[in-house]
Amino acid sequence: MNNVLAAFIFLTRLPFWKIKEVPAECFKHVVPYWSLVGWLTGGVMAGVLWLTGQVMPLSFAWIFAIIARLLITGCLHEDGLADFLDGFGGGTTRERTLAIMKDSHIGSYGVIGLIFYFLLLFQLHTLPLIELCILVFCGDCWSKFCASQLVNYLPYARKEEDSKAKVVYNRMSWGELSIAFICGAIPFIAFLPIRLWPATLFPLLTFVLLCLLMKRRLQGYTGDCCGATFLLCELSFYLGCFGLSIRY
Repeated sequence: MNNVLAAFIFLTRLPFWKIKEVPAECFKHVVPYWSLVGWLTGGVMAGVLWLTGQVMPLSFAWIFAIIARLLITGCLHEDGLADFLDGFGGGTTRERTLAIMKDSHIGSYGVIGLIFYFLLLFQLHTLPLIELCILVFCGDCWSKFCASQLVNYLPYARKEEDSKAKVVYNRMSWGELSIAFICGAIPFIAFLPIRLWPATLFPLLTFVLLCLLMKRRLQGYTGDCCGATFLLCELSFYLGCFGLSIRY
């Protein structure tokens, strides 16, 4: 239970730390429960979207839903995406890429990348309200499972003392991998229309491509890479569902 609580403390800005103090070692085991945290972040996002969608245009409700998750996570993943884009856009070597990613200042690649990311995300407001609510819940959980596999396929690219969070995630045991998969898969098995199930392959493909890119450039991953991978996997899921919805 300490590892689960550590995941909610580390991956959200909600005051779970008030429940009890968890050992520092537990924060090395938070990644297997990332998809479980998605039940909270995706659930809140879907709930805000549904409630605000009853009293205002869907475009505004969608903006409020996006803001709700940004507040819950403290823009943790968006910060990672910006640093990832700056590093891979501005760096040409492993050392230079890592140095740029560690810089707290946002660069032009990060700014432009975030603008395009949110513009693409905003296009989903054209979908029906109930379908969009289902997508945000399923997409959050499944994409976090996909992104969490970075720790199983790549080593950490920095020394532990050089990491931003001062923690290096452990690889998952088979039990932890099973928990991560179950928490990521149950939402789409239970709620996602079968005609949209093919869209769950898009995050897997996105993960493979990003994993190969990181292996080639960094010979590993960083915390920023995890956040960026989640958002890009999730975006690919949304765009896949959007395309399938138009087709059918």
